Amino acid sequence: MIASPDRTPLPRNFFDRPVLEVAPDLLGRLLVRTTPDGPISLRLTEVEAYDGQNDPGSHAYRGRTARNSVMFGPPGHVYVYFTYGMWHCMNLVCGPDGTASGVLLRAGEIVEGAELARKRRLSARNDKELAKGPARLATALGVDRALDGTDACATGETPLRILTGTPAPADQVRNGPRTGVSGDGGNGDAHPWRYWIANDPTVSPYRAHVPKRRSS
Repeated sequence: MIASPDRTPLPRNFFDRPVLEVAPDLLGRLLVRTTPDGPISLRLTEVEAYDGQNDPGSHAYRGRTARNSVMFGPPGHVYVYFTYGMWHCMNLVCGPDGTASGVLLRAGEIVEGAELARKRRLSARNDKELAKGPARLATALGVDRALDGTDACATGETPLRILTGTPAPADQVRNGPRTGVSGDGGNGDAHPWRYWIANDPTVSPYRAHVPKRRSS
């Protein structure tokens, strides 16, 4: 008999650590999204670490802006950004207040509320694709900029919370280059900060960044 995952909320001090410690430790944890239509739970299977002003691939590399200000706040909060004029992506802020590091939630397995996720992800060919990629994950969970700044460690009601779940065994955790990151931040040798659970079918495929062609 398989034991049920631990549904104890992760405390704030879980996130108040270096981002390269937090990121792989998030694999296997449960993200619970509470909506008016019911809850959706997701087991995290793939994440990426971004180390703020120490990391040329991070939104916070050049300092605080209106867009990234949540990253400079307390750990355990949600940073949501809008990209390519179409998609939202969700991150969890890590480290001490003011350090601006965070973990991008790249993929996961919907373990509760799949019927709600399917309504949002009509193009998914099967349930393994519901949250296979950061934009798909946010879409399946109904995440948008309205949730930017949400405290995922709040003791009261909160639309997003991270639970202990069943952490991935260390021998099942893999790491490699981040997906689609341009410039120095895309150097996989310097930033092998994408982490995933080996052989999990919900993990997204790796895609290197392809520079845009300049018109002649």
